[in-house]
Amino acid sequence: MFSSLNHPLREPLSKELHARPFLRIDGPATLSHLAIYSERDEEIHARLLATLTAAMGLPAPAPQHNHYTAQKGDWQIKWEKHTEFSTFTFVDTGAAGPQEELFRGAAMRDLPDSWLAQLKESVLVAVHAELRCGGDAEQTRKQVQALLPGPVLVGTKVLAGGEVYCDWLVHEDHFSRFLVLDLGFREAQAGRLIQRLFEIETYRMMALLALPDARRHSGFLGKLDASLSVFMRRMEQPGEDHDDAYLLRELTRLAGQIEASAGLETRFSASAAYEKLVLARIAELREERIEGFPTIAEFMQRRLLPAMQTCGSVWTRHQQSATRVARAVDLLRTRVNLAQEEHTTALLEGMNRTARTQLRMQHAVEGLSVAAISYYVLNLSGAALRALHAAHLSLDPDIFEGFLIIPVVAAVVLFTGRIRRLGHDEPQRAEHK
Repeated sequence: MFSSLNHPLREPLSKELHARPFLRIDGPATLSHLAIYSERDEEIHARLLATLTAAMGLPAPAPQHNHYTAQKGDWQIKWEKHTEFSTFTFVDTGAAGPQEELFRGAAMRDLPDSWLAQLKESVLVAVHAELRCGGDAEQTRKQVQALLPGPVLVGTKVLAGGEVYCDWLVHEDHFSRFLVLDLGFREAQAGRLIQRLFEIETYRMMALLALPDARRHSGFLGKLDASLSVFMRRMEQPGEDHDDAYLLRELTRLAGQIEASAGLETRFSASAAYEKLVLARIAELREERIEGFPTIAEFMQRRLLPAMQTCGSVWTRHQQSATRVARAVDLLRTRVNLAQEEHTTALLEGMNRTARTQLRMQHAVEGLSVAAISYYVLNLSGAALRALHAAHLSLDPDIFEGFLIIPVVAAVVLFTGRIRRLGHDEPQRAEHK
């Protein structure tokens, strides 16, 4: 009854804490670890697991699960699905043979060739690990230089009960090698240690995926900065409007190019996250120095940190370049807007001068119109007066016409002024409506 009160995510979130159990290894063992990464085929991880379990006669994996473990006699398999990659870890506790048999990949000996062929070019990490205990571990320690002939041999005491040796070299069989000596591990410590070592190598390689992109992008940023500097120098020089338009188009093109590469942010941020995981897993080893050997932390400090700093600096430079381009576009757009405003102001001033000239001409025409209308009115009045004089009316037409000049002109001036005021008032009334 109480189960009906639970939030639907309570059970899956609670199980998440136990979704990735550590390896449990009792006694000597040989192990192999593969990390599968493919940008083109997202379904390869589940497909490889399903194919392998069917070929090996193991229980089928549950759908939509990110973890799988199975055991067959002395041999066991562990599969984990991560965000970008999946890992296969094979453990064989019954194949601990003589020294010459170390790092022969006994844990992968029975894997079908058809399954291995499906891996194609998706293997990003391949590691063989050997766990030796007690007296066998003491004997194996004497053969470390022969087993790990790389130019840099890392050796360290871990977890206050064992030693780890590795050369971080991909050998002729295309596998790296870890040698783990159990000199007093407590229960389950060996499995946890080896899993951490596999995770360090896997996360290290995942972190380094950003390095080729950083190198390519650094060249792109160099060309972009050079082009931007040329455009900025041209902006400092006075030029024609069409030159500003050209610069604005080119700067916009640069902005588009740098925004098109903004997708690299996901790769660089993932690289930084993987670097933190590497450092966290190294800290969990609780290393102690073996005289004459660099520790894993020292090796990563010298070899991994510079690559990660390169990636970080390239992305910081990308952001700075994007800011510079955006600022240049804003400055040039402001200059273009100011130039357009100056042109608009000059155009309006020209229109004002034209309007004033037209107004003066209109006033002159109105003055001439008053004179012309008055002349015609006086002529008509004179004609009327002469007609009355011819009808024997006692008046002098010339004298009377002279008296009419001032009233007629005044009447015409008032009449034309009223017409002009009506013309000005009509648009204002239309706006109020």
